Amino acid sequence: MSELRIKKLIKQGEGISVEFKECASGLNQSVFETICAFLNRFGGEILLGISDKKKITGIDKTKIEKIKKELVNNLNNQQVISPTIYLSIESITINGKNIIYIFVPPSSQVHKCKGKIYDRNEDGDFNITNNHSLISALYMNKQNYYTENKIYSYCKLSDLRADLIYKVRKFAVNQKSTHTWNNMSDMELLKSSKLYSKDFVTNKEGFTLAAILLFGKDETILSVIPHHKTDLILRIKNPDRYDDRDDVRTNLIDSFDRIMNFINKHLPDPFYTEKTQRISLREKIFREVASNILIHREYMNAFPAKIIIEKDKVYSENSNKPHGFGLIDVNNFSPFPKNPVIARVFKEIGFADELGSGIRNITKYIRYYSKGVPQLIEGDIFKIIIPIIPQDTVQDTPQDTVQDTPQDTPQDTPQDKINMIKEFCKTPKTRVELQNHLGLKDREHLRISILKPLLEKGILKMTLPDKPNSKYQKYYI
Repeated sequence: MSELRIKKLIKQGEGISVEFKECASGLNQSVFETICAFLNRFGGEILLGISDKKKITGIDKTKIEKIKKELVNNLNNQQVISPTIYLSIESITINGKNIIYIFVPPSSQVHKCKGKIYDRNEDGDFNITNNHSLISALYMNKQNYYTENKIYSYCKLSDLRADLIYKVRKFAVNQKSTHTWNNMSDMELLKSSKLYSKDFVTNKEGFTLAAILLFGKDETILSVIPHHKTDLILRIKNPDRYDDRDDVRTNLIDSFDRIMNFINKHLPDPFYTEKTQRISLREKIFREVASNILIHREYMNAFPAKIIIEKDKVYSENSNKPHGFGLIDVNNFSPFPKNPVIARVFKEIGFADELGSGIRNITKYIRYYSKGVPQLIEGDIFKIIIPIIPQDTVQDTPQDTVQDTPQDTPQDTPQDKINMIKEFCKTPKTRVELQNHLGLKDREHLRISILKPLLEKGILKMTLPDKPNSKYQKYYI
């Protein structure tokens, strides 16, 4: 958040979407009531280290990290905020004093703070826990605006894919070994993720559109939204039609994999190191494009989402409920979650980071990838345009390239390569992603000389150990 934007908020003063809290050396617990109220109403911005008279009182520099950690821990504690939430938290220096900025987006869920429901008006936060008419109005507003909450009461657990729920549970545990999903049944996991809900207006309950999109069988998804698809197109040699295409009409988990596989198949990944570690610029940038087109789409709109790779750019389009119009200023914007429930599942399994980080990552890494400037355009159709180094020919797939002769034996995997794999596989990766990251052309060499010994030594693990040859297989540390 820019210093200019912060000063403008301070000058504007407190209101329905702005709150100041003095916080010299410790966290004011009332901040969680405000966060709850903002989540339930229109969202808002909180400045810690500012008095209600607009004076910058500041925060003890030595306490900044402790306060931020306490905020994060409490926001992930269902005893404090339920459902839990991920927020963007930044420490900023204004006029030589330290403050903390918290952006709170509006949520598609009704949240509680320590068991109580709070709403927001110009006078501040107020407890509506015992006011049933206000609570009903709150639920109705959420369900009408966030279509991911639409309930399909005739959808049964058997209409969802148990293997996908298992896969997502494994991914979440890979991210955090103590993840609560690990000890939950499928139904408990879905309910805890707000994928099974109740409409307090009609009294109907059942699985939501978000649940069906994330875990539904293909026939279930296409029965609910027959227009659902993501079109992946390569258009370099034949700009009037296409050189390659993937028409993706499946759940969002597998859709993410297919988008990334298509990107990896057709775009280069130049060598780049950050803090002595090699990272994939292609993954850093296009992981954000892939997650954005799936998380922030308005699924009730029949506009077909697409990602198109051309000679000098990649662009994506998806239907959108805009919070503004025109080119986004990446240095001064407020991110809004379009499907917060779907976004949370993606965050839990490592497919996406905190709200707003995607635009920052694209902007940061594109300068190293192609020295270009990305464009993000808000409107009824949300567009991302990523400039790339012009490509003269269609990229070959790893299966089509000439095989290299294996250089390493199973007992002699170089340590630097092992270190690269350890860093890269902190989140699960497919064989193709590993092969591209290591710059290898021979997949048998990768399988026999690298993957096999690392799996045997327990350095790598499989996400689907019972199905070692599955096309959905991934490897992780």
